[in-house]
This record gives sequence, C-alpha cells and structure tokens, in this order.
Amino acid sequence: MSPFEIGMLVCFGISWPISIWKQYRSKRSDGKSLRFGSIVVLGYVCGVLHKVFYNYDAVIFLYLLNITFVLIDLSLTIHYRKRPSSLAA
Repeated sequence: MSPFEIGMLVCFGISWPISIWKQYRSKRSDGKSLRFGSIVVLGYVCGVLHKVFYNYDAVIFLYLLNITFVLIDLSLTIHYRKRPSSLAA
C-alpha cells in the first residue's frame, strides 16, 4: 500500500464531490466532457484491475469510491445536457 497512491486518490476523491455539487447547484453541464469523464473512469478501472490481479489491498475501496463519484458526475452531465436551454437558467 503506497502512501503516494492513497494521497493521489484522496486528492482526486475530494475534487469529484465538489464538481458534482457545483453542477447540481447550477443545473448546467457547461464545460463538461463526457469523453474526459469516460477516460477517467477507464483509468480508475485499470487501477482496480491492477489491485485485483497484482496487489490487492484496501486502496481498492478508494478506486471504487472515485469511480462512483465520476459516474455520478457523468450522469448529471448527461441529465443536464438533455434539458432545454430555457430550463437551465
């Protein structure tokens, strides 16, 4: 278990709820990229797979938590993109 890996995941893990909260409050998905979010999820999935196959430890929980946050962020992005622009304001 690397303290640097834990630090990275905690820092990223703090940023996702902030992003989710800002998007939820504004009801807008301006500047959000589905492609970027999908690539981030793929990266976290690769981290989970590494933990499962090579170095299983408790850090896998942080990967799964971050994946959950990113998926929530992506779902809000999709939801607010589908809304008519007159309702977004």
